[in-house]
Amino acid sequence: MLQTFEALLTVENVVMLLTAMAAFATIVTLASPLLDQDKLGTRMKAVASEREAMRARAREQLANERTRLRRTPKGLIKQVVDQFGQSGNLLENQALKDKLRRAGFRGTAPLYTFAFFRFVMPLILFLVTLFYLGVVDDFGLNPVSRLAAAAAAAFIGFYLPNLFVENVIARRQDSIRKAFPDALDLLLICVESGMSIEAAFQKVASEIGLQSVELAEELTLTTAELSYLQDRRQAYENLASRTGLPGVKAVVTSLVQAERYGTPLGTALRVMAQENRDMRMSEAEKKAAGLPPKLTVPMILFFLPVLFVVILGPAIIQVMDIK
Repeated sequence: MLQTFEALLTVENVVMLLTAMAAFATIVTLASPLLDQDKLGTRMKAVASEREAMRARAREQLANERTRLRRTPKGLIKQVVDQFGQSGNLLENQALKDKLRRAGFRGTAPLYTFAFFRFVMPLILFLVTLFYLGVVDDFGLNPVSRLAAAAAAAFIGFYLPNLFVENVIARRQDSIRKAFPDALDLLLICVESGMSIEAAFQKVASEIGLQSVELAEELTLTTAELSYLQDRRQAYENLASRTGLPGVKAVVTSLVQAERYGTPLGTALRVMAQENRDMRMSEAEKKAAGLPPKLTVPMILFFLPVLFVVILGPAIIQVMDIK
């Protein structure tokens, strides 16, 4: 066995083995680029397909949102509002229309729905509160106090629809505010590439829908208004009115001035994009600065007791053992 092993370790065999290993390494080195798959191309195709799927879902959500918001008043809601004789004043209330428009509710159906719940919610809360205090638990209140509590519930019910609309407006504006600087960057790229402002708005609306459906909806409406309104300034002002954001109003002012005086639109969009980005950063910094006061109470209630137990626990146990 030892002689066989020594015969294999001759100079000729070692040279032959090293030559074979070098030839194999050379073949592997030359063939590896051909055997490797295009990982970057595969990943880019996967990202592109996922992006198209996300865009399709965003467009479907936007289409459903428009279908949901564009309803015509009918049925019980319209009958109740007409019975109270408020339909004429309701349709002429421009402040309420603007408020509902900022919340994303358009058409006459949201007006009737808002008025219906303003009539119905006080009565519902009054009866529910009166039933609960009279049948379930009266909390030791006398009849006059129970009636006063039901009246207070009815008063709250009158303002509940308004609180709901305000909450929807706040969430919608927050979504638009976060996505608007990115939309301005895309709009700047489209305008500087030679697109018209209508085509640029349409392109940005299709792209920004992945980030904010609300902003995509507003830009799409602005594109439609630019195509059929005689005064283009009115279309821009409608965008500012529907959003109610200072950043959007500043951009609208720049667009109107560019349309009127023929100033370069790219420069104004670049400046506005930077200002809106700074505004978004300042909002984030303001929220970050408000965290320490908000964390004070949770730290006192949850962290400090546990910390005291960890620090003083062993000492207390030792004292108890000594005793």
